[in-house]
Amino acid sequence: MAVKETKNDFSQGSVPKLIWKLAVPMIVAQVVNALYSIVDRVYIGHMAGVGQLALTGIGLCFPITMTVAAFSALIGYGGAPLSSILRGRKDADGAERVLGNSVSALCVLGILIPLACFFLRRPVLYLFGASDATFPYADQYITIYLTGSLPVMLTLGLNAFINAQGFTRDGMVTVGIGAVLNLALDPLFIFAFHMGIAGAAVATVISQTVSCLWVLRFLLGKKNLIRLRRKYLRPDWPLLGRICALGVSSFIMQITESAISAVFNANLAKFGGDIYVTTMTVGTSINQIYFMVIQGFGQGAQPVTGYNYGAGRYDRVRQGFRFLAVVCLIYATVFWGLLQLFMPRIIGLFNSDAALLETAVPMLRIYFLLTFLFALQNASQSTFVALGEAKKATFFALFRKVLLLIPLIIVLPRLGFGVTGIFAAEPIADTLSAVICFMTFLLTSYRELKQKELAQQSLQRE
Repeated sequence: MAVKETKNDFSQGSVPKLIWKLAVPMIVAQVVNALYSIVDRVYIGHMAGVGQLALTGIGLCFPITMTVAAFSALIGYGGAPLSSILRGRKDADGAERVLGNSVSALCVLGILIPLACFFLRRPVLYLFGASDATFPYADQYITIYLTGSLPVMLTLGLNAFINAQGFTRDGMVTVGIGAVLNLALDPLFIFAFHMGIAGAAVATVISQTVSCLWVLRFLLGKKNLIRLRRKYLRPDWPLLGRICALGVSSFIMQITESAISAVFNANLAKFGGDIYVTTMTVGTSINQIYFMVIQGFGQGAQPVTGYNYGAGRYDRVRQGFRFLAVVCLIYATVFWGLLQLFMPRIIGLFNSDAALLETAVPMLRIYFLLTFLFALQNASQSTFVALGEAKKATFFALFRKVLLLIPLIIVLPRLGFGVTGIFAAEPIADTLSAVICFMTFLLTSYRELKQKELAQQSLQRE
């Protein structure tokens, strides 16, 4: 069946303008989405008397919350690019089948994953670096958060389908509703109702539930180009395999982020203590803002890239990649410069304790030393996903974190570099992985696109 509309035909118009049009709302949405955890940490870090311990506690929960997000990404970031490719081929039924199967998968995972995390939370939190002083804070937060994880997963996974159709402003509203509500509810529950860290978790669950209702309303509405239909909710196992194959690189990016956070915290607790775990909690919060913007650029380019690839417009695919790489690199360099310049003030937003500032400033300067190079890997990896090249995207997701970063975190402190070596692991891994990923893309996929374009031009001349 042919697609019934020509709206959001990404094979027409300026590629940079199309990417900007899609990316800006996505970036806003990503940053606003990051505010869920960052606002929690800012408020919690200023709790009278226990701010630093509570901040450490919520940081220890990060690997678990990232695990929940990772399974959302597996389905959402696998299904959405696939639906874009099918739309480019004018296959509306196929795109709707992808959406229906994605909803079913998210519902099942939204029950099973939080349930497993709930029963394993105590040993896992201690494994991740919790001490007897910080465990009660971590336990309070994560217990409440897991009870509301189903709407969290549906929101994160299905919002990608709104963005993939070009309705990025509506996607921005999805996270905007929840983030603004969370911003208002946090001080109310934490301070006014004297719920402390538990109040932050309650505010997050309520906010994400409201966002989830908005997403479902949109996907069932008339504005949506690919409708959510009951007949496509029944699992199509080969199709789910294709969805997971495309989404596995995003899944690995987030699940390995969970693993990295756990390895970081465990080793920092061993070689430094709670104050270094707090430092990493602040560093992770800053990194979320950086990563979310970079990811927003990449996701903004994916619908344009995937659609043009499906339509055989290889020249526009290459143009989109060049634009994405340049914009990401410029942003990353500016972010890095501002961060190095205002590091003490930024850390003070979370907790202004003098001992924390003395520890965190030099460590985080090392941690973010070469972070701007990740822009090149993000551009390459996002384009791999948009082209349906799941194996390449998956490999480089694993390469940076599993083959480079985690071993460096474990080995460097044991070679005598202590906590400094743990923080230095990040820039070393960023540099090696970014350069290799970027060069691989240029020498394989980018070259193949050029060859297809030349072959296409040759056929047209004949």
